[in-house]
Amino acid sequence: MKRLLLLRHAKSERETADDLKRGLEKRGEKDSVRMGRYLREDAYLPDLVLCSPSTRTRETLKRVLAELGSAPPVQYPSELYLAEPEIIASLARRAPEKCGTLMVVGHNPGLEQCALSLAAAGDDKAQRKRTMAMREKFPTCALAVIDFAVDRWADVAPGTGELDAFMRPKDLAD
Repeated sequence: MKRLLLLRHAKSERETADDLKRGLEKRGEKDSVRMGRYLREDAYLPDLVLCSPSTRTRETLKRVLAELGSAPPVQYPSELYLAEPEIIASLARRAPEKCGTLMVVGHNPGLEQCALSLAAAGDDKAQRKRTMAMREKFPTCALAVIDFAVDRWADVAPGTGELDAFMRPKDLAD
């Protein structure tokens, strides 16, 4: 089994002339810490992290990792900045086979579209409810956890994943 964690960056400063350098607002800092705590408590621990090189994604990841209590290897592929869903999926398919859980920290709309593309509709009521919530809105600092019944990342394909969890900051306790 392979597990993909898709994390949208936390709430960031308003748009500026240099989008790449926008940092987090106070709310984004708080949400990142809460999401890191959730990941630790629910044992969603990445073996590898791919993070967009933007300031807001790096700051989100820094706070998340501080809460995890682990330090997985982190890569900052330039093509992940404002990436289209196909690019995100392609990066996941190229993950090392020894990696069981891959986290991607990125941006919308690509991250949301990638999650919706990879996750199957699901048969049970709980999974359909998670999918509907994700379709409704993939807010800042939201996390989609998608499981794939494959042995190789190269076999990850649209509609083959199971949405194990969809968590938004508003769903988390302070």
